[in-house]
Amino acid sequence: MSPVSNQKWRNWAGNQQATPHRVVTPRTADEVGAAVRSAADDGLTVRMTGTGHSFTGAAVAEGVLLRPAGLTAVRSVDTASGLVTVEAGLPLHRLNRVLDDHGLALANMGDIQEQTVAGALQTATHGTGRDAAGLASQVAELELVLADGTVVTCSRKERPDLFDAACAGVGALGVVTAITWRTVPAFLLRAQEEPMKWDEVLARLDEFDTANEHFEFYWFPHTEGCLTKRNNRVEGAAEPLSRFKYWLDDQFLSNTVFGAVNRLTHRVPSTTRFVNGISAKALGARAYSDTSYKVFTSPRTVRFKEQEYAIPREELVPALRELRALFARRDWRISFPIEVRMLPREDAWLSMAHGRRSAFIAVHVYHRDAHEDYFRGVEDIMTALDGRPHWGKLHTRDAAYLEKVYPRFGDFRALRDELDPDRRFANPYTKQVFGD
Repeated sequence: MSPVSNQKWRNWAGNQQATPHRVVTPRTADEVGAAVRSAADDGLTVRMTGTGHSFTGAAVAEGVLLRPAGLTAVRSVDTASGLVTVEAGLPLHRLNRVLDDHGLALANMGDIQEQTVAGALQTATHGTGRDAAGLASQVAELELVLADGTVVTCSRKERPDLFDAACAGVGALGVVTAITWRTVPAFLLRAQEEPMKWDEVLARLDEFDTANEHFEFYWFPHTEGCLTKRNNRVEGAAEPLSRFKYWLDDQFLSNTVFGAVNRLTHRVPSTTRFVNGISAKALGARAYSDTSYKVFTSPRTVRFKEQEYAIPREELVPALRELRALFARRDWRISFPIEVRMLPREDAWLSMAHGRRSAFIAVHVYHRDAHEDYFRGVEDIMTALDGRPHWGKLHTRDAAYLEKVYPRFGDFRALRDELDPDRRFANPYTKQVFGD
């Protein structure tokens, strides 16, 4: 475990940066504990980074930055119970391959797999699902290092309050060093993607939500065009996209061409509405089946900034109508589609779906474009509906607001006071969302 000074860190989107006092790459939970105790001796704070896919300052380390590259082991795989224990720094894409090799899978996933398992979990990463919830609901046990350097485990049976708090704890209660996942037998998903007009999508939203295991859609701003995605389990042999079709659709069109489009609209914003109209009309239907994680996730190489809010599911259609009305009133030029997903209620105290079935609305801008006015306008709509911001995506909410929309927020803060009274794991972002 070798401290290295004066290393600069920045996140994937390039909007968060830090120059920590020192950088440490621990290889065991005990070494994490030693790093935490050493930081305490020097009066420094501690944060564990991941792959930098959070747009907020969740991973910003001002004191000691812990890199997860030394914590990537697969500790155990029990195919009978489906319990799989891996260390915090293992990337999701490697976890997916390990699970697949053993005939297992995560029941639901977000739409990328580049994050570390701990980073994804701590920010309450989620996908879309009628029955299958987000990552926080797929955890059986956590191992974490507390502010005094001790290594503890927690689960539904052992320290259940710590478990429910730390499953989406934004790194504020301790450093997660290992996660035991509750997996399911591997399965195939049939993906059915279909362009559809805005009015039809909204009219049939309840039908799509009820009839499909995983439903989501994208709306192309300034147009009537949407792309719907319905993913459902199927038996039999996979019928994946051909290598050429995958390259054409998911690599060339969705990344290479889309990147060029965003460079154009960044330089010439007046082209945005025209380009979006072409994009919406160019969408074609496609259907295929493949291993679940290959359907849930897709490559993303175009860099962007993002905001996402979770609102009560019953407020989704009114929120979307208000969002579209807002576009009509504002002179925005937005090239990225707006993403809409849904999720069942979750138990983790700081899951955005805690205690209620939720709908998620995510807005994006190209990483070089200004986001403040757009995101603020969307945020005003969402907060009027008791919306909960994604912990890893841009927002302006503080502890006073969050306490109103999370029933267990006060319990989380009390547990933080108990476990980390000296705020060893604090940074500017945790101070914003949890208070000093």
